[in-house]
Amino acid sequence: MQTFSQYLNESGIDADLSQLLLTLTDSAKSISNAVQHGALAGVLGETEQENVQGETQKKLDIITNDMLKGALNADSTVKGLASEEEDHVVSVHRDGKFLVCFDPLDGSSNIDINSLVGTIFSVLPAKNGELTEQSFLQSGRNQLAAGYVLYGPSTMLAITTGSGVNFFTLHPETGEFLLTHADVTIPADTKEFAINMSNQRFWQPAMQNYIADLIKGDTGPRAKNFNMRWIAAMVGDVHRVLSRGGIFTYPTDNKKPNKPFKLRLMYEANPMAFLVEQAQGVASTGYESIMDIEPQEIHQRVAVVLGSANEVNECLKYHA
Repeated sequence: MQTFSQYLNESGIDADLSQLLLTLTDSAKSISNAVQHGALAGVLGETEQENVQGETQKKLDIITNDMLKGALNADSTVKGLASEEEDHVVSVHRDGKFLVCFDPLDGSSNIDINSLVGTIFSVLPAKNGELTEQSFLQSGRNQLAAGYVLYGPSTMLAITTGSGVNFFTLHPETGEFLLTHADVTIPADTKEFAINMSNQRFWQPAMQNYIADLIKGDTGPRAKNFNMRWIAAMVGDVHRVLSRGGIFTYPTDNKKPNKPFKLRLMYEANPMAFLVEQAQGVASTGYESIMDIEPQEIHQRVAVVLGSANEVNECLKYHA
C-alpha cells in the first residue's frame, strides 16, 4: 500500500505543504499513542482550567494542544497557528508560508468513556507582514489543505488538498499511514441523520419541521424510514458521513441566546466543509455555504448542516 509520504511525493503537492502535512500527521501518531494509553498513562479526567469558550478543559485537551504546538513550532513552514484551546493566535516563524488552525482533540467529552475522538486541522496561506488575528480571517475557499485524524479501533487520516478526499489508516506495527480508501465519495442519498435531539425544543421552526418529517418515516412526506446516529464528536459523525453517507447537523438554537451556534468556523466547520465538498457533498449553515463565510473573529461559531447532497438540499428547502 502507498504510504502517506509516497502519496504526497507522487501527487505533485508543494514540497513545503507536504512538509507541514507530515508534521501534522507525525503529531497525530503521538496523540494516538497518548489516547490509546488512556488511564494507564494518567491522562484522563478534567483540569480546573477553562478555554476561551468557557469550557472545562480535559487533561488530554491540554496535552494534545501542547503536542501540536511543539511540532508546529519546530516546522519552519508555519507562520502562525490558532487553536480551540488558545485564547489568541500564536506567532511561530516570521517567514513561514502557512497558517494552521486546529482542534487538537475534538469530542473530548468522549475521552473518559473510551469513545471516538479526533484531531481536526486546516491550512491557510500566510500573508506578508506582521502576524495578527486578521491574518487568519480568510474564507474557507482559501484553504490549501484540511483533514482530521480519527482515534478509534484504528487510527485513520482523512485529508484533502483540493483534489478529492483520501483515507489513510495507521499501521500499528510500522507506524506508517497507508492509503486504504482513495477518492472517497459521499452517496447523494441517505436514510441516516445525526443531530442532538435533546435540543429539539430550542431549534428554529425550519429544523424542527425537517426533523419531524424524518421521524414520520414512510408514513410522512418523505415516504421512507430514517435512522438516527449520534456520536457526540463531530469528527466521528463526519467520518460516518464520508464513509457511507448521511446528514450531520448542529443547527442554530436558542438554548443560550448569547451562543446560538455550537461549532467553531475556523477549526471545525471550515475544514469539515472542505472535505465534504471535495467528496461531492454539501456543507451549509442552513442559509449559506460554510466556506463562503467571511470570518469576523478567530473563535467564531456557526450553524452546520452537511453531508449527502440530495438530503442536505432537502433540509435547505425547509430553511428557504
